[in-house]
Amino acid sequence: MMAVKELARAWVERHRHALSEWHRTIWEFAEPAWREYRSAAWFVDRLRRAGFTVESASGGMPTAFAAQWSNGPGPTLAGYAEYDAVPGNCQAAATARGPRAGLSEFAPGHTDPHSALGIGALAGILATQHAMQQANLTGTLRFFGEPAEKVQGSKLVHGLRGYYDGIDAIISFHPFYMLPLCNTTRWDTHCGAYCSRVYSFICEEPQTWGAAASDSPIAAAHSAARAPGANVALFTMYSLTKATMESMLAHSGGWSLNEAILSAGQATADNLPAALAQINYAWRAPEIRMADAILEVLDRNAEHAAAIAHCRVVKRWVSRTRPGVANHCLAALTYRNLAAVGPPRYGAAAIALAHEIQQNLGLARLARPFLPACEELIEPEVAEARLREQMPAWQTHWTSDDYVEMSWYAPTVRLYIARPMLAAPPGYRGYPAWVSNALGGLPACIDPTIEVAGKTIAGTLLELLTHPQALAAARAEFAERTGGARFIAPLLPKEFAPPLDYRWPEYVTTARGADWWIPAAADLEAAGPSVS
Repeated sequence: MMAVKELARAWVERHRHALSEWHRTIWEFAEPAWREYRSAAWFVDRLRRAGFTVESASGGMPTAFAAQWSNGPGPTLAGYAEYDAVPGNCQAAATARGPRAGLSEFAPGHTDPHSALGIGALAGILATQHAMQQANLTGTLRFFGEPAEKVQGSKLVHGLRGYYDGIDAIISFHPFYMLPLCNTTRWDTHCGAYCSRVYSFICEEPQTWGAAASDSPIAAAHSAARAPGANVALFTMYSLTKATMESMLAHSGGWSLNEAILSAGQATADNLPAALAQINYAWRAPEIRMADAILEVLDRNAEHAAAIAHCRVVKRWVSRTRPGVANHCLAALTYRNLAAVGPPRYGAAAIALAHEIQQNLGLARLARPFLPACEELIEPEVAEARLREQMPAWQTHWTSDDYVEMSWYAPTVRLYIARPMLAAPPGYRGYPAWVSNALGGLPACIDPTIEVAGKTIAGTLLELLTHPQALAAARAEFAERTGGARFIAPLLPKEFAPPLDYRWPEYVTTARGADWWIPAAADLEAAGPSVS
């Protein structure tokens, strides 16, 4: 068995430079949710060149894909890539704050970074394929392109469309830094329920709000009465929701609610009432019942806000996921493979870059500039015990990620490999966000995460291929945890279609050329001039 795993590890070692270049390509693309056109095309091309059969735009999602490679009969094992970035986090791979060349700081950047997630997972799949070919191991590998994780958009769609059917086990990898889950696997407390919904307020008949002035030839004269319009509805809901948050789940911890106002409707300051305004609410909760309680208040607030402002409201789901399902068999097996590889290690080049960042921030250079936990393993049960110290005994799930939908279709393990994070000097309040974003683009700092992930994933997949009893145990545990009264059906209908056509942030091409949808303007940038 070790000889087969060594084949995979050697593949990762030989391809270290290529993996680093691949990662930097996706990191520089930095395309946001539902708009990852170049990133998805890159993965599709790379997988096809490796001999995979690839379906582009799987599940009706333009930036998704489903790839498969088979070496004969045997288990079907799966992994996936994510590659969406986050608007407002554009940062160069540098040791000082500044956006990537030619872009506004309001453009997207990889924060987690999903660029490392995708390439680390791809490394594991391709290393496994190589070992299977060399050792003549039979079985099937599936690899999915999962866009829009930041709005938890694609995995529930792939699941509803049947793409996860027939899979025997899934590895879900994510770069991580939140203590105590740096280099480990998730044990019991998996991610919880997530909901995301867009409320669109539409003012279709402003003329019926009130009469125009008696001498006005049109109902919308500059001095005539007119409907409040969609903007008023949106901000009425915004205010109502802020005022009612404490009553949504009174005295219940472990949940959150966030909002984002989508750019829609009028873009000029004419006197006409806004015809369209949209707000997206996303909320996390440990349990579905808690998520539903929040939904009830949001829907009620939307209806009242629409009525007050003389609008109608359209409600459309972006995502609605179930709490995750644990699998101790897979968690223990994967952690053993992680322990055999070891945690990420930062060499002299990475330390020098970290010191340069600290110096640029006016801080003293730490002898060990990286957070110690980034270079340490923590056993799953130990991490679980420390995690449980932070939450009440009744709470069964924590935070959210859409891998949870996969865990209802096949045994799924959640693997965490530390991403580079700097240790804070005594008394320092914390590093600005650009620091972690930059570390995710500096090869000397992020490459160790990718290499450890690739070797660990490959080792796990190969062990499942060669130890049928281990896979059988994982499947038996999955059946027990999801069977009978424990089963939770998907929360959205089979025909659910994601709102791809909504006004999500994206790169655009206009007569001015290619640009981010919020153009780079000097007076908007942090380093730009102050305008009074």
